[in-house]
Amino acid sequence: MIPSDANSRPLLEAISCPADLRALPELDLPQLIDEVRSFLIETVSRTGGHLGSNLGVVEMTIAAHRVFESPRDLIVFDTGHQAYVHKMLTGRRDDFDTLRQAGGLSGYPSPSESSHDVIENSHASTALSYVDGLAKAFRLTGQKDRRLVAVVGDGAMTGGMCWEAMNNLGASPDWPVVIVLNDNGRSYLPTVGGFADHLARLRHPLPGEPAGNVFEDLGLAYIGPVDGHDVAALESAMRRAAELGRPVVVHCVTQKGKGFLPAEADGDDCLHAVGTIDSTGRSPEQAAPTWTSVFSDEITKIGTERADVVCVTAAMQNPTGLGQFAETFPDRMFDVGIAEQHAVTAAAGMAMGGLHPVVAIYAAFIGRALDQLIMDVALHRLPVTIVTDRAGVTGPDGPSHHGMWDASWFPVVPGIGVAAPRDPARLRELLREAVAVNDGPTVVRYPKSAAGPDIPAVRRVGRCDLLREDPGARVLLVPVGPLAGACLEAAEELSSSGVAVSVVDPRWTTPLDPELLELADAHPLVLCVEDSTTIGAMGSRIAQALATMGSDTRAATFALPARFLPHASRAETLRAHGLDASGIYATVLKRLAYLDKAEDLL
Repeated sequence: MIPSDANSRPLLEAISCPADLRALPELDLPQLIDEVRSFLIETVSRTGGHLGSNLGVVEMTIAAHRVFESPRDLIVFDTGHQAYVHKMLTGRRDDFDTLRQAGGLSGYPSPSESSHDVIENSHASTALSYVDGLAKAFRLTGQKDRRLVAVVGDGAMTGGMCWEAMNNLGASPDWPVVIVLNDNGRSYLPTVGGFADHLARLRHPLPGEPAGNVFEDLGLAYIGPVDGHDVAALESAMRRAAELGRPVVVHCVTQKGKGFLPAEADGDDCLHAVGTIDSTGRSPEQAAPTWTSVFSDEITKIGTERADVVCVTAAMQNPTGLGQFAETFPDRMFDVGIAEQHAVTAAAGMAMGGLHPVVAIYAAFIGRALDQLIMDVALHRLPVTIVTDRAGVTGPDGPSHHGMWDASWFPVVPGIGVAAPRDPARLRELLREAVAVNDGPTVVRYPKSAAGPDIPAVRRVGRCDLLREDPGARVLLVPVGPLAGACLEAAEELSSSGVAVSVVDPRWTTPLDPELLELADAHPLVLCVEDSTTIGAMGSRIAQALATMGSDTRAATFALPARFLPHASRAETLRAHGLDASGIYATVLKRLAYLDKAEDLL
């Protein structure tokens, strides 16, 4: 572990708000910068979090808070994972030991934490639209003395919303909007596409090359490139930008992972996001395979067997497990940048051309491409497989990262098939079934966690796996995906209490298997257990189908409330909402008591 040097940080400890920072003599800034980096490395190594991205923005954040007067001037971060230094300088330094822990400091800007945080923004490419809207609001409400600053990474600039916003900002020459472009040449991996090439030309123009740039062509002013680690140069550039009183881009060139040798030397992602690490940047060994690693291995095997299978990602090649596929089949791996909408429609085009694309995206981000999935893929019955990593409760990244919404709206897509594996063997099996579909979209979704042991089935019922079959069972538990383990534990406890329970894994949650409905109809009580929202859950769809059949079975959904859940570990969140073995046990007994009371009244 990196040793603590808390006693050698007198400058940082004296800063409790941006006014303290602005009062600091310029000669003291180099020492403050060193103290901030030391603090980041020490604390994030203990708690886990976004390290490399924050090490790269130390000088830029200090400069922004010395030039602009937050919270009167609004500083909007895109994405919010680069806001740790901002949090330190706005009074939350002492809370970093609780970073991303239940009840502790959020890993993203959080308006509930501080008036200096404008939005909870962990999704990329949105800040410019926010500030465009805020600029309009300030003008109409007479707040013309307030300045707007958007801190945007070059990776986020590959997203379409940035360009839609700049199209509007460029037509508004008298709006005081400063776009601080954090150009470190990468998101997770190096930034891709023509825009990345354009920034490279701005950083290192060739002799005789035209001096113009795309920002000026859109109607924005441009200052830069500026050394993103020279705080004096950054302050000067930002003051010039503020004085212009119009939309202006300040192009800051930074180094991701700056000041921590393991991050600087990490060619993959510069220790972008880490768990607990030691002084070499290494994490403890993972004892069990993760869902992501199982997917990585199986999609590469499928790629070896099928030349038509290609993979697509939105700037998340390694986090979604596609690194191995990319190394094995570089010509069949497509990173489109932070552009989920384009990823899905481009996949539709690939499918039209005879390929079977597998699009790997976090469950929290696939909602951006819902329209494309419906209108561009499903409408044309195209064979595109969506793999949603981080599905369900995600954990310490908080409300914007929980993948608890997509399972509710996937079923509205005509012709779609949605699979939820309970264990590694089923992930491999269901992924193969998904890519075998040639007449419509399929989805395979799994959480962010260790994958756990394989869970054998008693027998196959239609497309479902019966995992436990108690004679005379009154209760049928229908777990979705990896909640099968908790349901089996609960069923064992219930059996010991004299309650016979059967457990069935639907494997495919959409469409509903007719044989699953027949099995449900044979039990007085059916309880679906899911870590998605209750609205639109599988349980509600089973209840509706049973009612249509005229069944007397009582079907209920046991899932998450339709509200934004705070950051905590996956296990803590599931336990808090009764989605562990003891919670399921208690819920079954309660439901049975309701059922028995209702029967007594008849």
